[in-house]
Amino acid sequence: MLQAAYAPYRLALRFEARTSRAIMHHKDTYFIKIWDDSEPEIAGIGECALFRGLSADDVPDYESRLSQVCRNIVNITDLEDIGLSSIIFGVETAMADLLSGGKRIIRQNRWSNGDMRLQINGLVWMADRDTMLKRIQEKLSDGFKCLKLKIGGIAFHDELELLRSIRENFSPDELEIRLDANGAFLPSEATGKLDALSEYYIHSIEQPIKAGQIKEMSDICRKSPIPVALDEELIGCRDYDAQSMLLDAISPQFIIIKPSLCGGLSASSRWISLARQKGIGWWATSAMESNIGLNAIAQWVANFNPKMPQGLGTGQIYENNITSPIRLASQWLSYDSNGNWEIPELEWLR
Repeated sequence: MLQAAYAPYRLALRFEARTSRAIMHHKDTYFIKIWDDSEPEIAGIGECALFRGLSADDVPDYESRLSQVCRNIVNITDLEDIGLSSIIFGVETAMADLLSGGKRIIRQNRWSNGDMRLQINGLVWMADRDTMLKRIQEKLSDGFKCLKLKIGGIAFHDELELLRSIRENFSPDELEIRLDANGAFLPSEATGKLDALSEYYIHSIEQPIKAGQIKEMSDICRKSPIPVALDEELIGCRDYDAQSMLLDAISPQFIIIKPSLCGGLSASSRWISLARQKGIGWWATSAMESNIGLNAIAQWVANFNPKMPQGLGTGQIYENNITSPIRLASQWLSYDSNGNWEIPELEWLR
């Protein structure tokens, strides 16, 4: 009979991570372990990657609901019945891992076999102007051909100056620049700011205004000189018809898929299917998961054989991440099939 338990884990950031929403020094997450009591030595492990302050799952009774799922794991036949996206993601990936014999293989493919690399963007977090410039230079020195800059946290003229300094040295053919505003712009100022940013040949901008302003976002997507990508707009939208109506109403150029915030891997695949039907581009990003969650997302993404950089570079930001076979070399994320997973001693709860 199936059994399950969960364990809380606090990930410590190597630096102060700032977005337009908040400043973070750590991130709390949960691991879930599923096993059959006839073979307790073989267990699948997933990550219930709650993202406080952003996820629709940020509810006061989150841990008690996770505990209830663990105690009732044998009776779960439809993952959607779980309700909370991050727990669906954790259970779904833990079950897939269990089926692989507890070897952390969620999707058997060329990436998990070590025969394929995924290109990723270099993520530059918000900071003061000099710190951001230093981080940009480090990413460029590391060989990244696509940078993603979080904006909205410092003076806009300083952000423009950063972009100007990049473009003085790297043409659009040499370096792709993506921006993530995390909803920092007011609808009334968005057009003017997008016009100013467009002088620097920007590939795309994620979520220029806060989610939930459908008409305003639609207007921005129609008028913007920079392609717009929806991110937070997708969170909590789980009904297929509602998803289709959202994409039709806004008509973005791209969507950004975070599986732990978008209902898990299967639900995220539905977003991709919808986007393709409507001629909308997509890429996936991690949502600050540990290597457990990042591994699952990378294996899932690899099944689609993506041709554009993915947002899967957050594995290096923690001091106490889970030791894994995931390797990051320059802009390439790979899996060392000869590497080892080292799961620390955790306090498993029911």
